[in-house]
Amino acid sequence: MRHRVAGRRLGRSSGHRRALRRNLITELFRHERIKTTEAKAKAIRSDAEKLITLAKRGLQDDSYTLHARRQAVAALNDPAIAKKLFDELAPRYEEREGGYTRLYKLGRRQGDGALLVVLELVE
Repeated sequence: MRHRVAGRRLGRSSGHRRALRRNLITELFRHERIKTTEAKAKAIRSDAEKLITLAKRGLQDDSYTLHARRQAVAALNDPAIAKKLFDELAPRYEEREGGYTRLYKLGRRQGDGALLVVLELVE
């Protein structure tokens, strides 16, 4: 039984899965739009939204800024992207209560039939 087992395995080992998620979230924040499979997009969507909320919380209270920044750097692969998260993306969503990402379905990939989507940050 899978009761209370969270997360998607994506057919990978735990280390590979963790690296894949970090890479996808980093690239999403870098380009603000990525094309990937539906399963991968749904797996990282909640983590990306939680990081944006973390950055927003870091903006509101100065005492949490350093800790929030360190948490973001630990979750992402690139400190420059963490800086972009706090300086550009968090102020953009300051008035928004959630729902920072959007999925567009593109159809199936020719090689293996996987459902492709575009995961993008909402303006």
